[in-house]
Amino acid sequence: MPISAPRSHDRGRVAIFVDGSNLFYAAMQLGIEIDYTKLLCYLTQDSQLLRAFFYTGIDPGNDKQQGFLLWMRRNGYRVVTKDLVQLPDGSKKANLDVEIAVDMMTLADHYDTAVLVSGDGDLAYAVNAISYRGARIEVVSLRSMTSDSLINVADQYTDVADLKPYIQKVSRTNYTYHPL
Repeated sequence: MPISAPRSHDRGRVAIFVDGSNLFYAAMQLGIEIDYTKLLCYLTQDSQLLRAFFYTGIDPGNDKQQGFLLWMRRNGYRVVTKDLVQLPDGSKKANLDVEIAVDMMTLADHYDTAVLVSGDGDLAYAVNAISYRGARIEVVSLRSMTSDSLINVADQYTDVADLKPYIQKVSRTNYTYHPL
């Protein structure tokens, strides 16, 4: 059952914090591509947007990613990046939990509602501290990838799977891209 956001007069000024990696893996699980314009519109729902942040690890040599991040900057998002670090197993990761938590705390006096698009339990302590400062906390993430501790400190939780029809990119072509 989809949970819709409260009316704008209940939400006041809204700040959005999107954990790009977390949302990317959620979208992969759901088999969709996110339309970030639709996402921003859905998360604000006629509320006054203070700011929307998008946090992601970057590979400086990836031109496609650089183009995407430029598009994000030009379409309503403040993009916060950190270089990817290669782990011993060969995978790459950039942990932006501290950046998300610091930005949420720094702006807490300027928004009434924080929308955190992440299921990362490492953010639960910061989210709880922000709620004690009087801000409303809404968490949006894929349930199977969301920490119970984060849900427990949120005022509202929405499973991103319920938002699929509202935030997925609609394909305009009938072909599928296959990498070489």
